[in-house]
Order: sequence, then C-alpha cells, then structure tokens
Amino acid sequence: MNIKDDNELNITLFIALCCIVYFSSYITRINYGATIAEIISSLNLTKTLASMVVTGSFITYGAGQILNGFIGDYIKPRTMIFYGLAITSTCNLIMASLSNIYIMTAIWCVNGFAQSMMWPPLTRIMVENLSQDNYKKACVAVSAAASVAIIFTYIFVPLCITLLNWRWVFLLSAVWGAIIGLLWIFQVDKLIQKIGSNDDRATLTQVINPSIRLGKLLVKSGLIPITLVIVLQGILRDGITTWMPSYIDDIYNLGTSISILTAAILPIFSIISVFISSYIHRKIKSELISSLLFWIVGLLSCLILVIVYASQATISILMMSIITGCMHGINLMLIGILPSQFKNTGRVSTVSGILNAFTYVGSAISTYAIAALSDNYGWKITILTWCGVLILGIIINTISIKLWHSPSDE
Repeated sequence: MNIKDDNELNITLFIALCCIVYFSSYITRINYGATIAEIISSLNLTKTLASMVVTGSFITYGAGQILNGFIGDYIKPRTMIFYGLAITSTCNLIMASLSNIYIMTAIWCVNGFAQSMMWPPLTRIMVENLSQDNYKKACVAVSAAASVAIIFTYIFVPLCITLLNWRWVFLLSAVWGAIIGLLWIFQVDKLIQKIGSNDDRATLTQVINPSIRLGKLLVKSGLIPITLVIVLQGILRDGITTWMPSYIDDIYNLGTSISILTAAILPIFSIISVFISSYIHRKIKSELISSLLFWIVGLLSCLILVIVYASQATISILMMSIITGCMHGINLMLIGILPSQFKNTGRVSTVSGILNAFTYVGSAISTYAIAALSDNYGWKITILTWCGVLILGIIINTISIKLWHSPSDE
C-alpha cells in the first residue's frame, strides 16, 4: 500500500469514527422520543405531560449548543466529546429505573446538555483535520449516520418493547454509549496524527485563538435570518419524527409497537435526501439555494398530506417521510456545510453550536405544540399548521439568500 492509499484509509477511518460517535449520540438522545408512545401507555400519561421530557431536553440541548459551541473553540474536541458521551450514558442508565415523569424530565434535561457537548467540537475537529472536499464528504457521512441511527432506534425500540420492556431501551443505550466513548478517547488522536500535516497543525494553532468579535461576525455574514430558517426546520424535523407514531396510532389504530416501527421509514428518506442535497450542492454551490429547493418540495408533500391524512396510511407515511427528509437536507446545508465557511475566523465550533441550537429551539416548540394541537384540535389542524411553517420557511430562506455574505469570500 503506497502513502496516498494509506492516508486515504486513515481519513476514511477518522470519518468512520466521527460517524459512529454521532450515531451513538443520536441513539442515546432520540430513544425517549421513539419510546414515548409506550411510556404514555405504561405510565398512564397524557401526551402533553410525556412531552415535557423531550421539550426540556431540547431546551437544554439548544442552550448547551451555544455555551459548548463557544467553549469548543478553546478546548480539545477529543475531551469534550468523551465527557458528553460519558454523561449521556449515565443519564440513560438512570432513566431505565425511573417511573416519575418529573424526575425523568430532570434527568433528560441533563442528557440534553450532555448531548450538546458533541456536535460543535465534532464539526471543529473535522474542519481542522480534513480538506474542504473531505469535510463535505464527512458531513454527508455523519448526516447519513444520524439517519441510520434513527432507523436503528425505530427498529430496536419496538423489539425491546415486544421482547422485554421499554426500560431496556435506555439500559442497552447506556452500555453502547459507554463503549463508544472509550473507543473515541483511545483512537481519535492516533488517527489525527496519521492524517495530519505541518500545515494542518499550523491551521489548528491559528483557530484555537479566535480573535474576530462574534456579534460583528454574525451581523456582517447575514447569519441571523438563517437562524430563523433553522428554527422552522427544527419544528418540522423533530416534531414529525417524535409524534408520527402517535399520529399513526391515533388515526389508524395499529398499536404502539407497529406505529413506532412505521416511523423507521422516515430516516430512509432522510438518507436519500442527504445524498441528493450533496449532489445539488455540488451543482449549485450554494447552501441557501439548495435549502430553498427542499422547502418547496416539503410544502408540496404537506399539501398532499392534508388531503389524505385520515384515509391513506401508506401515502400519509410517505408524505411525512418526504417532509422530514427535506428537513434533513436543509440541516445538512445550513448546519453541516455552512459552518465550514467560518474556518478562517476561528469560530467554527461557536457558529456550529449557535446554528444547531436554533434547530432545537424549533424542536422544543414543536414537541409541546404538536402534542397540544393534536390533543385539542385534532391532526388535520396540526398538519395545516405544518403547511404554514413550510410557507414561512420558503419566505425567510429567500430573504436569507439576498443577505448572506460568506466570510470565506473576504
């Protein structure tokens, strides 16, 4: 094997390690949402009460993204990610023994904060150690890993519920998270040393000490309206993912296990969308224009869903899958690829954390709001509300295209 092939192998292994870390962060975070229908049934809860756990974790995750994103530009990503995995594994272990919804909410809020210690430093460590082309490939791979994690979770959870009970979901997730945390801490530096060059080390030293004022950077780049686009994306992406099993159970009476299992189709479309969005971005070379195309497709799908929401289970599931797939495409463009344009400012982790935080502002709003809307007004009004969110997304995304100014152009 020549030096070039050896280096490509090390890059591939590094990207794979980042993927498995992000995969693990997902299964230790979305497992409650996947289990929520069974927890509601088992503990005799209302949807609104049970949703407090997810809403609380979204709030702490979003707030933590900003704080940990800022911190992540100053301390080693390796250390931050390890502690995030360690704490989230502990929270999952504790959840396996709880029945009080208020204590569960508190523990899952801690989990949300721990989860926020992973994405910003993961973005930074990939930006600093990969070329621009390899970074884009890594973003696609990591995004796909997240979708694979969703597929795994929505297959794994009903199996656990059927063969054991919902508590085993958290117990096994805790064990997995601990194993991956140890793998990360012992392997990541070895891989970085193998793929790093002197130029990479110089760049790393440069970006550890960011000097550009954050407020000025956010305003000058036109990033503020983009955060609103991301909020709307978060409302639909996580709102539909969390409540689709309940929707299927409420409307089509398929039972909780089957309803949860049907949601496994959502990330299949997310993976397809991630690769489509990567292809579109290579052709258009604009994250925001690519994002706009996904908003339009999402709106058309939602309009079809309004028509068939209570009469065609297969088409309803398909349309919701397309909508969430579109939101994952937007997520890749605006939260995955866009922060790399801030590499020379030394603010990759900070910007990545801020953008991802706004996703979970939307997620927190939607988790509670969809529960309240569906409980009080039914699913048709809820779906019409999704259409409104999509229209608003198209408008603000269009405005963002005109205001955006990439720091890499300077």
